[in-house]
Amino acid sequence: MTNPQAVHGRPFDAVLCDLDGVIRFYDMTELTRMERVAGLAEGTTAKIALAPENDLPVLRGEQTVEQWGEVIAAALADHVPMEQARELAVMFTRTPFRADENVVEMLRLAQAHVPVVLVTNATPDVEDDLALLGLAYFADEVVNSARVGVVKPDAGIYEIAAERAGVPMDRCLFIDDRAENVEAAVALGMTGVLYGGITDLESALAPLLDMATPY
Repeated sequence: MTNPQAVHGRPFDAVLCDLDGVIRFYDMTELTRMERVAGLAEGTTAKIALAPENDLPVLRGEQTVEQWGEVIAAALADHVPMEQARELAVMFTRTPFRADENVVEMLRLAQAHVPVVLVTNATPDVEDDLALLGLAYFADEVVNSARVGVVKPDAGIYEIAAERAGVPMDRCLFIDDRAENVEAAVALGMTGVLYGGITDLESALAPLLDMATPY
């Protein structure tokens, strides 16, 4: 994490936070079971689904989740019969998920001081997903790659997020679980935090949460 410099008594003026891997986590138990039944190595479906040539179109909003599922199934059909491939693809795109309530609570505390903006490489369904998590109105803004047409670590999505937050990029704290995304944010002047667990978030927000005056 870079060391933020306090300006006007605050270490930063906005928190930009990733969704998956920081707030949202997936339960892959059933998908793993299905892969085992199909004779596939654990993680095969995810590896295929998340290959850039397969997931970038849906993350840029150029495909629906259903179309993405068809792409995944077509690739899996090289390994298993098409019926199983379709079942695996559907399971992947509908994998159950949960929110880390401790992370959510920490971010809610930060919102007493600064805007919190979610910055996520996600599908067009992410707004519905947030509603399912009970987080439909949680963030001050949601910058979804599928809505803005640009994905992390492209500089454009960070610029959009800072603009939505209403602060300069060098006054943003950016949190993500992928090093390349954090490095891109730091290169643009943001304070970057590579998220590996709740203690990383606690350390990053501590200077802000010690303050008594909300924004």
